Amino acid sequence: MTDAYADGRTLVLLRHSKAEQSEQGPDADRPLTDRGRADAESAGAWLAKHGLLPDVVLCSTARRTRETWHGVAMGMTGSPPEGGPAGPGPDVRYEPDAYEAHPEDLLTLVRRVDPAARRVLLIAHNPAISLLSAVLDPGRANPEGLRTTGIAVHRSPRPWAELDRGGAPLSAAYTARS
Repeated sequence: MTDAYADGRTLVLLRHSKAEQSEQGPDADRPLTDRGRADAESAGAWLAKHGLLPDVVLCSTARRTRETWHGVAMGMTGSPPEGGPAGPGPDVRYEPDAYEAHPEDLLTLVRRVDPAARRVLLIAHNPAISLLSAVLDPGRANPEGLRTTGIAVHRSPRPWAELDRGGAPLSAAYTARS
């Protein structure tokens, strides 16, 4: 039997947008800055413009990643020419294991995605999200890692469950800056 998606699956890695620095309260509760919110919407518009609307979103449970997803979603469904209507919404999963994760933890989350999904957006934190990009394409990942609201687009013909080291070449990158 042939794989209906052999022409490719796309994993979009997104480091959360710029968050407030605060000594008060838990780290997981830090909100985005105004710039962070604007950058998240810009990233969403970029994803829509490049046909990278996700089927599945895996998002850390931290406030800054949830707010980043909200901004990205708003940017993806903005008015033309930035993206236009996005069509059916993605399956959004808030994953506690994506907070304070290691790259292997993030890869495990991706491997559990429904095999029918073609595009997955993973929103998480450094250093794990940058290190995952380097695991998937050691030769082309940015050695300095992803900046806030940085995107690394990886493509692979393999099913999600088989995604492994070196198995998803980097095909595009973007960093939002308002």
